Order: sequence, then C-alpha cells, then structure tokens
Amino acid sequence: MSVYQRFGKIPQKRHVVFRKENGDLYCEELVGTEGFSGNSSLVYHLHPPTMVTQVGKPYSVAPDLAESENLRARSFLSFNQPYGGDFLSSRKVYFQNAELTVGVAAPSMSMQRFFKNADADEMLFIHEGRGILHTMFGEVGFAKGDYLIIPRGTVYKIEFESEKNRLLVMESYSPISIPQKYRTANGQMMEHAPFCERDLRGPAELKTFDQAGKFEVLIKKKNMIYPYEYAWHPFDVVGWDGYHYPFAFSIYDFEPITGRIHMPPPVHMTFEGAGFVICSFVPRMYDYHPEAIPAPYYHSNIDSDEILYYVDGDFMSRNNIHEGQFTLHPGGIPHGPHPGAIERSIGVKNTEEYAVMIDPFRPVQVTRHALETEVDDYSYSWLGKE
Repeated sequence: MSVYQRFGKIPQKRHVVFRKENGDLYCEELVGTEGFSGNSSLVYHLHPPTMVTQVGKPYSVAPDLAESENLRARSFLSFNQPYGGDFLSSRKVYFQNAELTVGVAAPSMSMQRFFKNADADEMLFIHEGRGILHTMFGEVGFAKGDYLIIPRGTVYKIEFESEKNRLLVMESYSPISIPQKYRTANGQMMEHAPFCERDLRGPAELKTFDQAGKFEVLIKKKNMIYPYEYAWHPFDVVGWDGYHYPFAFSIYDFEPITGRIHMPPPVHMTFEGAGFVICSFVPRMYDYHPEAIPAPYYHSNIDSDEILYYVDGDFMSRNNIHEGQFTLHPGGIPHGPHPGAIERSIGVKNTEEYAVMIDPFRPVQVTRHALETEVDDYSYSWLGKE
C-alpha cells in the first residue's frame, strides 16, 4: 500500500525503549517485503512473536499440474466446485506460472486456525459471501464485490457469515500494488485514476489478545504447509504503523474510463505486480462516436496470457457465459468477440457487466482441478457467421 497507517500505541521513535505499565518491554517486529527496501510496518507485540512450542509435520499443497504447455483457448466453470470446508481446504489452483497462481475457493465454514502465507501476497475477490478478515493488524470487513489484498507475512483468519461463499484467489510472488501510472512520485493517487485513497479500506479496528495457550498457525512456504504452534495468541499487537497491511477495495467503487471509440484493456487496470496486471470490468457507458463499435476488436495476445473471470451481468463480447466462468486466451494466438457480438454491440449505449481480468506476462500452466470443470470445444466457439 502507498498510504501510511497508524493504529494503537507506538513510541515516538522507531527502535527505542517502549515499556508496558509493569515495566516490561513491548516486542517490536518489522514486517515487510523485499528485504529492508520494500514497504513495511513496525508491529508492537505484548509477547515475542518467536515463542514456538511445537512444529508439526509439513504437508504439500502443490497444485496438481495437468499440462505444462498450452496454446489453446479454453474455458472452465468454477461454480461446478461444491461448497465445503474452510477457506484453506477449499482452495483449488487452476493456473500457475513462476510469478503467480490463480484459483478459486468455495468455503462453507469459517477458519478455525490461523494462516500465514510466507511466499506470496494474496488477492481474494469476494464473489459470494460476506464476513470479517481478522488479522494481526486489525479487522477488515468484506462483502460481495470486494478485493482483499493481504500482503505476505500477515497472520489471519477469515470469518464468514453464511455457509455459501465463493472467492477468486490469486497468489503473487511479488508485492501486489496500485498501478504506478495512477500515482505521483510520492505515491499519492492522481486525478485521472479510476479510484482514490477514499475507496481503500484498511483495518478498521485493532483488538489486542493477551492470551496464553496453544495457537496453531499454518504457514505456507514453497507449496508446503508447516503447522506451527505458538505459546501466545498471534493477535497480541498493541499498535503498529507503516505501509504494509491488508486492505479492501470494492469493484463497485471502480470508476470506468470511457471514450469516443473503444478503449483498450489497460484503462481497466486495478492492481499490478511483477509479471501481471489485474483489471476490473464494470458497468459503463459505451463509446459515443456515432459510428463506434463497442465490442472489442480482435487482438493477439503476443506478450501475455489473458485470464477472465466472469462475475455478473451480460458480457457482451462472449456467448453463453456464466457466473464464475473462466476463459483462458493464451499468448500467441488471436482472440476476440464471439460470432454476432460485433454486430449486436453497434448502437448499444451501455453495459452492466462485472468481470476480473488477470493478465500474466508469462504463459500459465493448467491444473487437473481446472480440467475437471473444463467446457468442451471452447477453442472452436468462434466458428459461425459474424
């Protein structure tokens, strides 16, 4: 995040004596990325965050790859996955490369244990459900349409209000950030950006737990889960400040950029990382040139794969698209509107679609979980008369 936040009790200076009422020192922890050069926060604990009482046997959560190479347009119905389990056990990776993974989760219950991703920042898009993201930095409420950005190293739990929840889940091995093109040299969001700092929701409440016991934190590292048991509740934080913390942003707060003729996908950019961008397609006025064709033109993804996740509404460039459906258009071959989409878009004034697009700059591999929901013959769905 590029916005400074400060919560709870912290000393006037960094790395100085900071004592509790009984005279004991608070325990200062630097949490950040990219060594000591990236965004970070200083967190003050009641107890040392190193008090491990047991380390369990690690187990693999590596994606089961079906195909390491792909040059075929494909589609997958993620809503075929039944509800069940908590957020971790229901996570299924569909695509991966060296920079990221993309998948879904359909949890039917809240998390009972804590979790920390020690490898990757996470982007959770809430397609269905609402609840609270409980973290060491405080609580972030969420609802349908929210992006949750959780930086690596964040200890958290997710509490859902119901038994029916669906999430788009992405891991990034580089920090997920707001696109640089929207920000000044000092990080402030500029006037032309499609959202601003007012739309970003950081932790709203910091609750401090001074509890001894057996607290299990599942730590993910290199596709392994390491069960760690700690002597103190991991949310024993009395204060923190910095730029490294989870936040929420609603797709409903994204203000689309439009023009007289068709605008290219970069106008929908919402987040970026090393090797990918994330875009939000939202309801918007169509192009207003008198002879404009609102449907996107055919284009070749030479430098990136294109992963589209359909959320809601009528996506005008595709035929027979459902909620929770993925399309994968690999770099190297052209794609574009389905038959009839160009003609029927002419004269249309607006669209009510919602979708999330992830463009990896390196080809992705497809997993067996994805193949279990694949749409037959999607590669041939452009046959027919325009």
